Amino acid sequence: MTFKVLFILILLTGVLPARGSIKQSPPTLSELSLSELEQRQSDINSELERLAVYSLRGGTGSVSYQSQLHPTPDAEEFIRIELGEEVLIDQIVLVPSLWRESRTGHIAEGFPLAFRIIVGTSLSEQVIVANRSQKDGLLPRIAPLSVDFPPVRASWVSIEATTLSPRIMNNKYLLQLSEIMVFSGMENVALGKNVAVSSQGQGHWPPQFLTDGFTPYLMDAARGDRSQTQVIRIRNQRQAPSLTLDLKAPFSVNQINLHTADVALSIPMKNISNWSVPSHIRVSGAKHSDFSDEVLLFEHKQETIYDTGPIIMRRFPETMCRYIRITILNPMPVDSPQKTASQFAFSEIEVLSKGKNTALNAPVTASSNLIYKRDTLRRITDGLNYYGNILPIREWMNQLARRHDLEHERPLIATELNTRYEHQKANLNLLAWLAALLTAVTIISILVERLIHQRKMAGMCNRFAADLHDELGANLHVIGLLGDLAQAAAHSPEKLQNLHNRIRTMTERSGIAVREFTNILEADGLYGDLLEDMQRSTERIMADIEGELTFEGEPYLRHLKPRTRVDLFLFYKEGLVNISRHSGATKFSAHLAASPRNITLTITDNGHGMVDSVHHSEVPPSLKRRARLLRAKVYAESSQNGGTQILMILRLRNRRKHHETKTPSHVGGRPPRIPRSHSACH
Repeated sequence: MTFKVLFILILLTGVLPARGSIKQSPPTLSELSLSELEQRQSDINSELERLAVYSLRGGTGSVSYQSQLHPTPDAEEFIRIELGEEVLIDQIVLVPSLWRESRTGHIAEGFPLAFRIIVGTSLSEQVIVANRSQKDGLLPRIAPLSVDFPPVRASWVSIEATTLSPRIMNNKYLLQLSEIMVFSGMENVALGKNVAVSSQGQGHWPPQFLTDGFTPYLMDAARGDRSQTQVIRIRNQRQAPSLTLDLKAPFSVNQINLHTADVALSIPMKNISNWSVPSHIRVSGAKHSDFSDEVLLFEHKQETIYDTGPIIMRRFPETMCRYIRITILNPMPVDSPQKTASQFAFSEIEVLSKGKNTALNAPVTASSNLIYKRDTLRRITDGLNYYGNILPIREWMNQLARRHDLEHERPLIATELNTRYEHQKANLNLLAWLAALLTAVTIISILVERLIHQRKMAGMCNRFAADLHDELGANLHVIGLLGDLAQAAAHSPEKLQNLHNRIRTMTERSGIAVREFTNILEADGLYGDLLEDMQRSTERIMADIEGELTFEGEPYLRHLKPRTRVDLFLFYKEGLVNISRHSGATKFSAHLAASPRNITLTITDNGHGMVDSVHHSEVPPSLKRRARLLRAKVYAESSQNGGTQILMILRLRNRRKHHETKTPSHVGGRPPRIPRSHSACH
């Protein structure tokens, strides 16, 4: 039972992933907003200012390991580093071998396009901690590649290249690296370890170069104060000169880094790359200042020019020390052009305990046979070089790798931003054109509205004038006629009283029309019934002229709009007034016909007519104006009995399909003569 519970707990805690531990892939550049891209670009620029920069070393020294050449890239090569003991590692750094290329500058030659890193122990347990392919975009680069993974115990590390990159000169394929670093915390546990390889190229490209600690870079942190190297001169070479560092407290130390003099300052360099580097150095440690318990830590002896570099790194078994003594056994550099050597120089000396420099600002004393400037010894442990701060090796490599990633990402962001800016610019141009178009449309709309308003005002003025003319003019004419009749009936009181009443009615009607002339449709008592009003006006205006008014299609007339009824009535009224005033007629006839499509009004008289020189009658201006308000057509012709015939045709817009009848053939063109059967004179 207990075993089952334990098994379930293992499943829940070890196998099943935690809810918050699932990593989501970062968003692509196209998924980021413009502000996020700009912020990312600003963050990259700010971070790049804090990172170490690429400063490449010159002169001579160890270059790199090379494998054999292959005709195709799919040949496999491997590198195996024996760590000697099991250690907990969490990062491996691959430093490329750099070459000059005539068109693109410095490039990495022989860096694998695809590889896997396998680590294991002496018990043959192994695990793949990294697997990189061409889709990871490893090249081009000049920076180291940092490969991080969860801490794992290992006694050996193997890099197996599965896809090789070409050589610059002959387009053959090979595996080539300058250095491989294996970190346990801040310590490079691969430093000075034995290396086994699958093949080795011709020439001086031994695999031991992979763990000698020499890289193609100068440590340039781009931060901190500068501290230029000061030369220490040897006065008496019969006694070996030495420098002694006091760490101020005992430390368990296991590595010392000797930073050589800065020589890559002039172009070309005036000194060789191993200038002022002693060919034989012995480093010992002790707990007591008199070195009564002295312990040899290591000796560094240069056999060739490949045994030195900007930083001489040496690891040794952990030793408890407070005092470190560096003895110069042979100050003569290897292959020095000088016959004798009487000087040496170090820009910094680091004494490391678990990757931490315990010698920072430690006091330094020199043997009595050395000559130096006052602040020379202080500068040996000030934590600075010619370029600024001295960084831990792991941090230095990681900053260079980080710089490569950011400098690769920055142009992609710049390209994406330029694309977004171009889209914004295009959108702004479009908005500018739309704004201009909108402004133009607004101005045109205002002008059109003003024009429509002016036309509407002009139309209203015309309507007011027409309404007043047609209504009041006809009323005044009727009042005049009734006045004449009243004067003739002065001796007939009963008839005179009737005429006075009619004059009174017309006067009141005219008053109503004057008061309501702005909206004659709302005048009480006016045009309530079109047919009745037309009949009544006929009797009033044509009182002394013989004639009649006839109707046809009365149901259609009752469905006319009020405005149409008013305009139709006033047209008819004005036509009667023109006959009464100007025609001299003794007879007239009027016929109003309505259908679903048209309304036709015909007015005929036997007066003297209105024939001009071309035998056509002219429509009176007042009738033209009223017809225009009605949106109707009006014609005038001479009648057969010598008078005038007025024809008004109004086409209706709202048609009822079930009442449609055949449209008269004269609608829309010059009308024919109205048959005499429509005029009944008596």
